Order: sequence, then structure tokens, then C-alpha cells
Amino acid sequence: MLDGYAAESIALGAGIIRAGELLGLPTETVYGLAADAENDAAIAKIFAAKGRPSDHPLIVHVLDETGVAHFASDVPAFAQQLIKAFWPGPLTLILPRRAGVAAAAAGGQNSIGLRSPSHPVAQALLTACLQPDVNLPSSTVNASKQVWGIAAPSANQFGRVSPTTAAHVQGEFGADLTILDGGPCDVGIESTIIDCTRGVPVLLRPGAITPEQVQAVCGLKVLSKDELLTQAAPAPRASGTLESHYAPNAKVRLMDAKALQTALDLIGDGLDSAVAPAANATSAAAPTHGGGPTIATYARAILKTRSAKVLRRRMPDDAAATAQQLFAVLREFDAQGVKLIWIETPPDEAEWDGVRDRLVRASAG
Repeated sequence: MLDGYAAESIALGAGIIRAGELLGLPTETVYGLAADAENDAAIAKIFAAKGRPSDHPLIVHVLDETGVAHFASDVPAFAQQLIKAFWPGPLTLILPRRAGVAAAAAGGQNSIGLRSPSHPVAQALLTACLQPDVNLPSSTVNASKQVWGIAAPSANQFGRVSPTTAAHVQGEFGADLTILDGGPCDVGIESTIIDCTRGVPVLLRPGAITPEQVQAVCGLKVLSKDELLTQAAPAPRASGTLESHYAPNAKVRLMDAKALQTALDLIGDGLDSAVAPAANATSAAAPTHGGGPTIATYARAILKTRSAKVLRRRMPDDAAATAQQLFAVLREFDAQGVKLIWIETPPDEAEWDGVRDRLVRASAG
């Protein structure tokens, strides 16, 4: 684990990418498992490490618009407006892919997802990857190679909770993976994905940037995937859009505040009495859960319970603050060994769409 803000760490990271190896990379959304987007062997290592199907496309991170020109064959006017307004930042655009470029990273599709991350460590790495390595002789293999884009899906096992700290990444892949530590992620959930291949913007995955913000910039109504079903052509496959995703080990259930409090009232102190014998048990048949919590709650409402077996965490009233801590909270609950996670359903408001999407998919796991 390296200090991502140190120049020598960036140089080492760029060398790892050029050599076709994997790197843990911070972005403002989540940490990514990074590799050269045009190195098919390196892309195969990402799929293998994550246990991810090879037809499930990866988002390619680029430094700026010059990277877009390298990977995309066409950039509609409204997409150009979105790039100017939101890049670098948590917005991924699906664009027509140039023939012969990054086919493996795109999952074999004729479209490709591109994003320019705002995290300074990611920006520094992308800059370094575009420049020759002056510390190596020019005859050295890969010393002068330009890497135009870095594929970097979330650095976790496929379908599980995304990492928002370098420690999360190390917990997933161990000490063999070099990780640039850029601190906790500011946004905390993956980018908004907008399909730009249909003449109008289509929302494929909600995130910190809302459809209302997109529409305000480009002047076009953002279609939902439901509205897209009326068209003949299917939507492109995109990252993080499977029904079950972002799932912790514990079972997640969403409910409103009243139902959540009712469930806690029904439990009462029954959980405590049910596991009390385990505290003094010495046999191998004793429950392995021991004295830790069994249920975790994450809610904006102030919940009451008599049970010591319920771990309560307060959900912020602000959507952005909730997004920033969401995956870290789910990972904390798993670390505590809880079996059930009960979460108050987020408000039905646009700024909560990204959080609600992640929680609905987590509850389907």
C-alpha cells in the first residue's frame, strides 16, 4: 500500500499499468482495480481476479477529451456538453467505440463507457501513463508506451460491496496487489451512467449526478430504462446494472421507519435470551456468533430497542453524506458478523436515487 500522493508512487503505478499488471486505484467514487484498457491480457486479469463475466463491460477512465477521441468513434453534441459540465467527475458516458480499440474492456460491445475521474491520484496516474517513463532507458519494453485509458471496475469480488478505502481493497485482494492509497472516497458510490448512443441521453445507472442535472445542461429529457424498452434495440450492457449487486454477506432488507420499529418491538429482548447460553458454552457445538450483534439497523429515524444484539447506525438526512459512507457502513456490519441488515428505505427523491439503487440491488443478493 503506497502513498498515492507521492510522485514516486505515481511513477511506480504507471510502470505497473504499462507492464500489464493490476493496480488498486482511488477515484472519487470507489476504489478501482486498474489495468491498461487496451491490453487484453491485463483486462483478462481483472475479470479473473474479480470473478467477473468477461462479457460484462468495464468503464475506461481517461484523462480528458483527448482520451475520448482515442476510444470513441462519435461524440454527440449533447455528450460534449455533458463532458464540459461534469468532467472530471462521477459521470460515465456510453459512446460508440472505435473499431479495433479496447474490445475486451468493452465486453465485446460496439460501445464503450468512458469517464474522467476527479480524484487527484487518479488524475496524476492517467497523466503519467500518457508520458514516457524518463527513469527508464528508451530501449526498455513499455518505457515509452502511451496508455490512453485505464479500465478500473470496483476493486472487489464481483457482485459484492464496493471498496471506498485502500484497506477495503487490501482486504479483498491481499498484500500482493499494489494499492495507491488516496484516502476515503469523497462520493462513495459508483458514477452515474448515461447512454449517449441513441440520439438522446438514457439513464442506465443512477449516481451522484441526477437526470435533472443532466437535462439542465444538455436541454434533452433523460429517458429511463423503462422508457427505453419501447425502442427496438436493447440497451448496452453496463457496469453495476445487474439485479443483484453491491451485496454484503448479511441479508439486507429495506423497510420504512414504522415497519423497522415494529420489527424491533416484536423482537424485544428475545435475541438476547436466545443466545445467552452461548456465553458460557464450551462445547464445539456452541454458536460461533458469540456475544456480537445479530441484527444491524441503518436508519434516519431514531429507533428504540431493548436488545443488546441490535447494532444501530444513524443514516444521515443528506443523500450525499449517506452515499459517501454507505459501502463503508455495510462493510462494517459484515465485519461485526451480523446476519441481518435492516435499512430504512431512502426518500423517493432524485438526489437519493443512487443510494436507493445500490440498496435495492444489495437487498436482492
